[in-house]
Amino acid sequence: MKRVILLAVTVLLSSGMLTAQADEEKTYKIPLIGEKAPSFTAETTNGTLLFPGDFGRKWKILFSHPLDFTPVCSSEILELAAHQKEFDELNVKLAVISTSPLDSHKAWKKALEEIEWKGQDRMKIKFPLIDDDSRLISREYGMIHPAIHGTRSVRGVFIIDPDNVIQAIYFYPMNVGRSSEELIRSVKALQAAKGALMTPSDWQAGDDMIISVPPVVDQSDENVPDGYYKKAWFLWYEKAKSGV
Repeated sequence: MKRVILLAVTVLLSSGMLTAQADEEKTYKIPLIGEKAPSFTAETTNGTLLFPGDFGRKWKILFSHPLDFTPVCSSEILELAAHQKEFDELNVKLAVISTSPLDSHKAWKKALEEIEWKGQDRMKIKFPLIDDDSRLISREYGMIHPAIHGTRSVRGVFIIDPDNVIQAIYFYPMNVGRSSEELIRSVKALQAAKGALMTPSDWQAGDDMIISVPPVVDQSDENVPDGYYKKAWFLWYEKAKSGV
């Protein structure tokens, strides 16, 4: 009888180890631009979050970092908090994720809220810090890059539109912090680029925009319609409208 019990325990343990190993070895594909953002449920510093559904018809930014209580990550979170009003004005919801556990997130958040950052008063961190201690979410989003940082998530960004479709992806190395201002510029560009309109290099809100199709067939100078101009037959611009 003892041998039977021992055998059963051994089989169960082996099965569990094999399942864990299979999960570790599973290949995870980075979700691509144009695909639906993978959904998940997780505990956060703001309670349970069903992502992206809980954010409704908002733009969403899923922002991953490697580890709590580290200097570059701390500077990034403080910068996001400093730009909270701008994200709100753009109808953007932020969600920050790492493989650190929830207790660590809570302690780190408390410590960050005690810091006076770049001449500003102490700030409240309103966006959720997501517990991904299991690394399942980070793997699902392709944010575990073993060659760089083992089992820690890299510095990743997914910008997701109100239809929960991924519109932009960034990955940064461990030693380079991201720019909140570039995140904001990217969201503004994505929101502005509609139909035939596209944003040129270094575009800022209020700048002229590129049009993908010339507004006229006859491109002679005398036929250029008001509100447009060209740099070449293949490079047409629409002038920014005043007050936009």
